[in-house]
Amino acid sequence: MATNPTNELGIATLSLGNWREHKLEPRLQAAARAGFKVIDLFDECWSAYLAEHNLNGEGAAAWEATPEKLAVARKLCALVKSLGMRIACTQPLRVIEGILDPEERRRTLDSVAARFPFMRAFDTDLVFMCASIRRDAGVAPADLKRVARDLAELGDMAAAYSGADGGRMLKIGYEGLSWAARNNTWSSSWEVVRFANRPNVGLVVDAFNVLAVEFADPYNPAEHGRIFPTLQESIKVLAGSMAALVAIVPGDKIFFFQCGDAERMNPATFIAPTDPDVPALLPWSRSHRLYPMEQSRGGYMPVELVAAAVVATGYKGPISLEVFSHTLNQAGGNVPDDHARRGIDSLHAVVDTIQRLPAFWKGPAELKSAVDCVMQRLEKTESTSGQRTSHI
Repeated sequence: MATNPTNELGIATLSLGNWREHKLEPRLQAAARAGFKVIDLFDECWSAYLAEHNLNGEGAAAWEATPEKLAVARKLCALVKSLGMRIACTQPLRVIEGILDPEERRRTLDSVAARFPFMRAFDTDLVFMCASIRRDAGVAPADLKRVARDLAELGDMAAAYSGADGGRMLKIGYEGLSWAARNNTWSSSWEVVRFANRPNVGLVVDAFNVLAVEFADPYNPAEHGRIFPTLQESIKVLAGSMAALVAIVPGDKIFFFQCGDAERMNPATFIAPTDPDVPALLPWSRSHRLYPMEQSRGGYMPVELVAAAVVATGYKGPISLEVFSHTLNQAGGNVPDDHARRGIDSLHAVVDTIQRLPAFWKGPAELKSAVDCVMQRLEKTESTSGQRTSHI
């Protein structure tokens, strides 16, 4: 059986309700009532919180380290702690690595460093970026050495800041995004982190993004939502990949783990975008994610294989929820509480499931047993007639 995880349970602020409809404080209160201990602070939520305090939080202005904005950051930190939680990280940094123009590259890396004073004010040590989605001639996301150099320089900048103020080491996380231009798998993202070779640069694993690349195809005309034709093959291939993660990645080099599932779509009505500038997976990711193991709502992916593998590496950090869904955009004071309750129930289900899952990374017998266990759970979803498209 998998090890018994003791990881704290967390949730992204954007997964408690959209910032346009729901102020941050009620969302945090809902998370605390549900029992969460960790908050993943989204940029958009921080910007909206600044606006509530009559301060400019648009774009780069959100990270101008004025006394007024740092005071608001400390106020937010105090609020979160008063609710029995902590801010584990801020995110997401986008389009950071692989920039070719030297001046643009310098400005971009400096924009990351601009966050460091706020990280102190939030009392967090982690900020992370997702792999770049830019495909124009101004970036080289496929240049492994260039991307690794960028991450290494960011790690050095964070270390220099930490050394200067005497605080705990600030860390840079790197996440493979399922529709990124190059580093869209956990293994390619790990390559970059390994090549960066800095103790304060690590991997961020997002179960949804792993599954979106290695398991799912929401547009498959066969209507099962997978890459491979059979459920058994799909689970076995994914389990092999996750066994490799356990073997290759040290737990202390995983800086954060996010968990999420998604709806199985009806390809007759869910059409891939025709705009070449819109990644195919983007509409599914932004509007149809679910909390893990929500089979009754159309969730169909083997989230437990990713979660069990991450915990098996020795990872000690939070298991956190990152879910985007159209339901989060709805108005109404019940939205944060409803989603917080759904979220905490889902994470408890994940923790319970991985405790009982055979340790598939240990050998062929355990692998077969784990595949059988996951198949037994997911076959119920496979047999459901009719596809869910937008009625979560």
